[in-house]
Amino acid sequence: MRDVTLLAIFEHHIAQKYLNRSGLAHAIAVAYHAYHLAKKHKVDVDIAAKAGLLHDIGHFTWYKNGKWDYDLYKKNDIHAIKGAERAHKLLIRLGENPVRAKEIALAILFHTDSFLPTNDIERTALQQVVKWADEKDEEKGGLHHYRKIDEDRARQSISRLDQWIDAELGYSKKIVDQ
Repeated sequence: MRDVTLLAIFEHHIAQKYLNRSGLAHAIAVAYHAYHLAKKHKVDVDIAAKAGLLHDIGHFTWYKNGKWDYDLYKKNDIHAIKGAERAHKLLIRLGENPVRAKEIALAILFHTDSFLPTNDIERTALQQVVKWADEKDEEKGGLHHYRKIDEDRARQSISRLDQWIDAELGYSKKIVDQ
């Protein structure tokens, strides 16, 4: 059995705070994309989905004169750095294996190059999967962070993804529509 499920992460008050700030619908969509891309590229689906879910928990809301300022965000953003730290701390608190928690944190750190002076880093397969998953759900001007999902639907979606991961890893016989 897995040490920590996506649902356990989702239900933690710290995750709730930051997932809602950065866009819960986007986080769930990226977790799903990461799961499918991980299967395709033979990457661990559990850590890929967790990194996908948590990839934006380092976001800070950049406002100017009371309005979201996307340009200010793009210019000054370091959410991947802060998110990697927050995710690692949260996962360790929840009981995730420390090696896996570090892999997830590093995938979050390298899911974007917005904070890097150059785009010449070499990513691991997991880090690349999470980057692609995020890119797959992006909308112009950062609008993907503002899509809404109600809490019941979010919980159902996360539970379904947990079932798929368990089935993929051989922990469950029950497979719901993949």
